Order: sequence, then C-alpha cells, then structure tokens
Amino acid sequence: MERRLAAVLAADVAGYSRLMGRDEEGTLAGLKSLRRTIVDPAIAMHRGRIVKTTGDGMLVEFASAVDAARCAVEIQRGVGGQNADVPRESRIEFRIGIHVGDIIIDDNDIFGDGVNIAARLEGIAEPGGVCISDDAQRQIRGKVEFGLGDMGEQALKNIAEPMRAWRVRVGDQAASAMPVNPAGLSTVLALPDQPSIAVLPFQNMSGDPEQEYFADGIVEDIITGLSRCKWLFVIARNSTFTYRGKSVDIKQVGRELGVRYVLEGSVRKVGDRVRITAQFIDATTGNHIWADRFDTRIEDIFELQDNVTARVIGAIAPLLERKEWVRSQRKPAESLHAYDYYLRALSASYRLTREANIEMFRYARTAIDIDPEFAAAYSLAAVCLVQRKAMGWRADAAQETIEAGRFARRAIELDKDDPSVLARSGHTIAYMLGELEEGIAALSRAISLDPNHAFARYWSGWVHLYMGDAGAAIAQSRWACA
Repeated sequence: MERRLAAVLAADVAGYSRLMGRDEEGTLAGLKSLRRTIVDPAIAMHRGRIVKTTGDGMLVEFASAVDAARCAVEIQRGVGGQNADVPRESRIEFRIGIHVGDIIIDDNDIFGDGVNIAARLEGIAEPGGVCISDDAQRQIRGKVEFGLGDMGEQALKNIAEPMRAWRVRVGDQAASAMPVNPAGLSTVLALPDQPSIAVLPFQNMSGDPEQEYFADGIVEDIITGLSRCKWLFVIARNSTFTYRGKSVDIKQVGRELGVRYVLEGSVRKVGDRVRITAQFIDATTGNHIWADRFDTRIEDIFELQDNVTARVIGAIAPLLERKEWVRSQRKPAESLHAYDYYLRALSASYRLTREANIEMFRYARTAIDIDPEFAAAYSLAAVCLVQRKAMGWRADAAQETIEAGRFARRAIELDKDDPSVLARSGHTIAYMLGELEEGIAALSRAISLDPNHAFARYWSGWVHLYMGDAGAAIAQSRWACA
C-alpha cells in the first residue's frame, strides 16, 4: 500500500433523498447537467482526480490545498449562478468538505483519516457552502482571494478529538470563476451582492508576440491591486484570460463571468515608447464610465507597470464606489445587504452634520451586524467616533474612545491588506487613543500597499503632525494633494 499527503475534497447534494422523492428524472438530469458543465470542468481545471462517485456525491484528490479550495469555490459559484432562477425547493445544492492529511492508496481508491475527516466536514457544511479543516486553512492562508470564517472546535462523527473547522466565504471576491463551458454554451452567473469586476487581457497592438508578457504583466498587476479592495469581487486571471485574442461582447462577458463592470485595454510599443489605453465599462449597459491613455518611454519596465497600475486603480476605484453608492440609494430597504449599508454610511460621512453622523453610525453598525467580519464597516464606525471628537459632538468621551479603539483594531485584525481599512483605523488609533506608533505603523502599511492612496497620505500627515514631525507631515500632505 502507498501512503502520501493529499488534499481531499468530499461533496454531496444537500437533501438528495427529498429531491429524488419530488422528481427522480428531473433531479438526475439536473445533477448530470451540473456535473458536465460546471463540476467536472472545474475539477479538471484545478488538476483534481475524481477517485469515485457515489450517486449524489464524489471524492476528489488534489496535490494542493489551494487547488482544492479554489475548485470548491468555483463549483459553488457556478452552481449558485445556475440556481438563481430555480425555486428554492427544487435547487440542487452541493455541500463540500476539504481536509489535508495522510491517505492510503489501494487499487486507485483512497482511505484513511484524511478521507474520513473530509467527509465529516462536508456533513457540517451548509448547502452551497464549503467547510475546511484547520490543516487546510493553514495551507491556503494568504494564497487565496476569498475569506474564511472560524467555526471553532467541531465534534465530528467517529473522529476521536474535536477539530477546528473553517467556513469558506463563497460570496467573497473570486479566486476564480467559470469561463464559457467546453460545449460552447454560455453559463449565465448571478451578480454577487458586492460590486464586481473582470479585467480582460490587454490587446497587444505592437505586432510583436514577445510583447505579450508586458501586456499580461500590467493586467496581472491591476488584478492584484483591485483584489486588495475586499469590498470588490474580482475575477481571477485564469478565467478572464480565456478571452485572450477574441472579439468579445462586453455584455456577454458580464453575463458569463457574473460581473457588473469590465476593464479592457491595449498596449502599443514602438521603439522605446509605449502607449497604453484603458476603458472601464458598465457590463450591464455597455456604457463607458471612464477611459484614459498613457504615453511614456520605457526606462524601467517594472516602474512603468507600477505607475500605470496605480493610475488605473486610482481612477476607477472612486468611480466604482460612487456608482455603487447611487445604486444602493435606489434599492428598497428590504433588499439591502451589508455592503449597501456600508455605502450609505460612507455617504453620510461626507455631510459632516450631527444628524448625518448619527445616521452614519447606525448604518455602519447594521453592516457589522449583518456581516461580523466586514472590516471596512468596522473602520467606518471608528471614523464616525473620530468625527464626533473632532466636531465636539461626543456624549460620553471615555466610552466612545474605548469603542473607537475596539472598532479600529478589529478592522485591522480582520483585514491587514486593505489600504482604506488600514488608513482609517491607523488614524483612529493615533487620534483617539494617542497610540502614535501603532497608528503610523498601520498607515505606513496602507501606503506600502497603495502608494497613491490619498487618504492614507493625508491621515499619515496628521499623525506625523501629532508626533511633532512637521516636515514629514507637509511631505505627506503634498503627496495627498498631488
């Protein structure tokens, strides 16, 4: 018998017996369709091996926990899109469990605790959800673009010791998304609750195939930069790059990838000069929101890519947030999600009145109640209390100082890679608590993640002023204004 370490994915259909009791033929046909168009292509794309199937379930082996997790999320998002218009009682929904551990291979089958734990984790996953072990979580932490929720210690059937488990936040920004299926039939995916964007491969207009790497590098940098905005659902390159070299209909791309916005562009290089164009488009209407052109000389290729990336992200992020805010204002109250309440709180923050401040805090707290791991909402609640101190609106100074510190530190704990979260929280900690070094550390990290983040520079200038360093304060302020 052979032993090896592997990532094991176990999946089955939630409520399979009930579905079969309602409609045997329809359920079998629906399950086969999902396997053919979504599940099996996703497993193949992420280099998985289907070990066996058991009617409504399957066991899959992966060499990498990252591949297993990305495959699971891709399956759940694809199936969720297919279910968008299906009555809830008739939906075929998978539950998925993943564990990394030692397995035994015997006659192409696999056995051992690695298999048993994956199967038990699948049993505690929600329909349409993914549950992973602590061992798997350690393997994928920092390597995937979606979030994880700690489920604590779980007593799993026939497993001797309680095990810590994690819930994958399938609705978070994409690790990947399903492209057009192999049969050439477009899969229409539902739009996620938060704003969503796909960055298509930039067209190489140079006529030199060797320049493809340069265009691809810019796109990858833009995707990476946008992915730091945790409020934004970003499609990964392995899905968007399936459109390379094709003449595409932006509306169709939006439907196939389940996104509201698309960024496309081109690169033309002649000698040591390069021209880069970019267009930001609303995929639901086909209307252009923003477009720009960058003409420069190539001296340091990496510096050029960084500059273009920063300018593109710096231009579209505020536009996108503003459009989403307007859209959220039109939604009926009963359909609002955590991100909608966050946008309303953000809008109220700019009015600078006592009434708007009260409204802002209420909206931020509602967003936190809906999603207790929404870092940006915590940081905005902290800013609300900063405003109260600055404007002289505080009712209980001691209590609000404690609350501000709690909100800011919780925001940083939840997301150390969002420049806006770090900037707001760092300034709060410095201004409200007087912890200047802790505050400047958060602000410095925000600037290192996004050197052109105006608010991070602005608030960093204020903290340097609190520290008595007028020179650094002026330098940061000038950069923010620029």
